[in-house]
Parts: sequence; C-alpha cells; structure tokens
Amino acid sequence: MTNFIERHRDKIQGALSCWDRVIIQGTLPGFCYAQGMTSYLYAHNIRIFDYPKFAEPLRDLIRSNAETVAQKEGLDIEFIRRIDGFRKEDRIQAILKTRGHHPGLVHIFSAMEGCTSYKPWHDKTTGKTFLKPDSGKCLHYYFYFIDPVLGLCYLRVPTWCPFRLQFYFNGHNWLATKLTKAGISFDQTDNAFTRLSDFESAQKIANDFSVKELHRILDRYAQLYCPAIKPLASSYHWSVMQVEYATDILFKTHEALRSLYDSISRTAIHAVKVEQVATFLGRKLHGRYAGEAGNQFHTRLEGTCIKHRMGPASVKLYDKFGLILRIETTTNDLSFFQHHRTVEHRNGTCHFKLAPLKKSIYSLQPDLKELLAASNHRYLNFLADIEDPTVAINTVAKIAEPVVDNNHSYPGYNFFRTNDQLLFQTLLRVEYCISGFRNKHLSGHLHKTTAQISHALKRLRLHGIIKRVGHSYKYYLTDLGRRILLTGLKIREFHVLPSLLPVPV
Repeated sequence: MTNFIERHRDKIQGALSCWDRVIIQGTLPGFCYAQGMTSYLYAHNIRIFDYPKFAEPLRDLIRSNAETVAQKEGLDIEFIRRIDGFRKEDRIQAILKTRGHHPGLVHIFSAMEGCTSYKPWHDKTTGKTFLKPDSGKCLHYYFYFIDPVLGLCYLRVPTWCPFRLQFYFNGHNWLATKLTKAGISFDQTDNAFTRLSDFESAQKIANDFSVKELHRILDRYAQLYCPAIKPLASSYHWSVMQVEYATDILFKTHEALRSLYDSISRTAIHAVKVEQVATFLGRKLHGRYAGEAGNQFHTRLEGTCIKHRMGPASVKLYDKFGLILRIETTTNDLSFFQHHRTVEHRNGTCHFKLAPLKKSIYSLQPDLKELLAASNHRYLNFLADIEDPTVAINTVAKIAEPVVDNNHSYPGYNFFRTNDQLLFQTLLRVEYCISGFRNKHLSGHLHKTTAQISHALKRLRLHGIIKRVGHSYKYYLTDLGRRILLTGLKIREFHVLPSLLPVPV
C-alpha cells in the first residue's frame, strides 16, 4: 500500500482501514441443535410431542415484550407484508432525518420470515422419540437503535425456538463515535469519511477495536429484546456471519481519482487471474479446489465495482462519491482463512499448527483483522506494480543485460523468449508468492533437471529477482523482482502484443 500512496502522494489526503459491515449471529448452546433440545426436554420431564406447547409461551413472551417496548418509546410496530420488495434501510434513514441521531430506539419492524425449528419424531425401528431439524416461518422483529458506542445497529429476533438472533453494526459508525470522543474532526457520508483531520490517530483508534466491549453490548441487547432466554436460564454464544474490512484512500479532488480509477479498474478486470485472487486472500490454489472463483464487474448508481471472489471470500475495488478509492475484503465464512493457533483434539492433546479461523467474535481482533488488512494491502500493491508500465521499464531493460560472476557470464532475460516467459509465470504462481519455493518446486513446471534449476536460481539471484532465506534452500521473489516480472508481463500482454495484431480492414 505504501508504494501506491507514495506514488500519488500529491493527490491523496490519507488512507484509513477499519471494519465496515459486520453481521453477527447469536445461538443458545444446548438449544441450537436438535439433539441438545431433545436432551433439554427429557431433563425437564417435557414430552417430545409437547414441544410446540413448550415453545408457545416463549413466543408470546417475546411478542408482549416488543409491544411493551414500542409503547414505552411511543413507536408503532411496522409490519412488512412483502419483505423482498421493502428496503428497511431507506425507511430508517427517512425516520432519522426527522428524529435525529441521538442514542435510543429508532424503529421496530415485524415480518413473517423463514426460521429454523424442530419437529417431534418417533422412530418405530428403535422405539426412540426425539426432535428432528425442521424449517418453517415465524414472526420476526427488527429492533433498529442507535447505540452510544456502535452507532446505528439492528437486532433481528425470531419468535420461535431456538431463537437465533442476528445483529448488525458498521465499523465506520463505531469509529465515528470514537473520533468524536477523541476530539478528531471529520465529515462522514453514509459508511465513509470524506474528510479526516488526523489519519494517523484515527488509524490507531481503529486498530484498538474491543471485542470484549462488543460482547457486553450484544448481551445487553439480547436480554432487552429477547426475554425468552430468562426462563431458559441460558446466554448467547456470538459468532460472525458476515464481515467486511475496508481500506479507504481519500483523494483531494474528484478529478484526481477519476483518471486514476479508470486506469486501474481496467487493469484489474483484465490482469487479475484466479491465481492472483488466491494470493490476495492468503490461500494456495491447488488442483483439489472445488469452489467457485472468478472476477465480476458491476455498474452501480454510485459508479463501478470490481469483485474478485474465491469461495466465500472476495476482494472488491470501487470508488465512493468520486473521492474515495475503496479496497474491501469480505467473507461469510471465517474458517476460509487460516492462521497458526493451538488446536485441541478429542483425546485431550493440543498442537500448535496452521488451522482454520474460529467463527467466534473473538477471532475479529486481531487475527481476522490482520488477515483481511493483509489481503487489502496485497491487492493494492498488485495494482500499484502494474498500474504504470513506464515506471519499471528501465529496470526491465537492466535484467536483459548479462551479469558476470567469477569470470562466468549469466545471460539476461527476454520476456518474449518462451523459456524465460514460462520461468516468470511460474515464479508468480500463488503458492510461491506466499510460502516461497525450492528447486524441486520449479522442476515440475519447467521440466528441467536439478542442475539446470540450480543454474537458473543462481542466474535469478545475480539479477536481483529472487533472494534466498538464510540457512535454507528456500527462495522468495524480491520486491524488485516482483515489480519487474509484473511490469514486464504487462508490457508484453497489454501493449506490445496487441500493437502487433493486424489492423482489421
């Protein structure tokens, strides 16, 4: 990211990274799965086929609580008949224009929506009676409120057991309250800052997001708007359903971003391949990968958006208000990302190893934040390296010259020579960009002997394209090498070769 900002320093006000959209799910341990609910009924001497009678009083408790809260706040519960054709956010914004943005309950919606549930079942073969997973519809309440810490949020409360909650907040609203408390002036439009007096201090505040504070807030609103948990003598477990982490680069003028965005957006949609998408997200692409991956280009009312996706995760590039270049990494499954942590096995043993990220809210900070921030930075560095083909032309020319070492000459490189082109494309493969490579890794792609690969590695080292990790035989691309290869291949594929095509008559 530093390369991009330094190159356009005269056009940029500053950069800020923070959480954007965050959706959290609340589940009741022991009630959120059929076997647990069955055990609860047996433990309390409740017949399995009396499950609906058990759930109905809890449903009525949530309904009466919602009506009491609405009456106390002087609000009417607005029933949405067609949930698909109604934008709750637009209605909330219209209410806020007259109500103001002071803390408190803003509005309550209700709607009939699908929900998870259970149905009683008797297995004649085993003679056992138990609950089976089921789905249906029940009344849901949406409590929209402005929290003093998180800003505008909502809590979605179903009226039928097992009462899975859904909570939403936006990290930019949370940061706005912290900036106000710290005395840092800013202008905010929607979920972005269009002016910020102190980017460095704002970034420090954004980095100090407290999950413990978030947990306390979640528990408080669960008790307030879902009173069914009191008779059940249980508390919620909170996990992340969907999360977005945004890096905003704020430009000084609309004109400065417009010309630059046109250039890098065209480059991104053509130059980014599936292998690069995996690299941005910190993953290795292998032949066993069965998920979906690719690029998408969308035209919105606000402008265009480029989305590079791989399974449940994606990296997006778009402009906001013609003044902000936003790079955003999103996921709806935290386990897509991996990090080193202690893994507890069923036999009681523990091992510290690379494992999927847990879905708990406590994975947000710092583990997930660091992974998503790194994804944004890798993507922006990629764009910076291939944005302007003239930046590294002189350096590309240098590696075409031979290098002499111990009276032995090592020839330069030619991007149009088949062997050199294959070598460069291999070095830019995803798995090598992340974890480095060895002699044996290259031999399978280049179809050369170990001695020939050793000679090729030394030639790359002498030209400054790769470096070796100390006391090992593992190699990485240098920053210079990565820029050279990306720039050289871009010049070849996007400038030279198209100009050699015959002109249509």
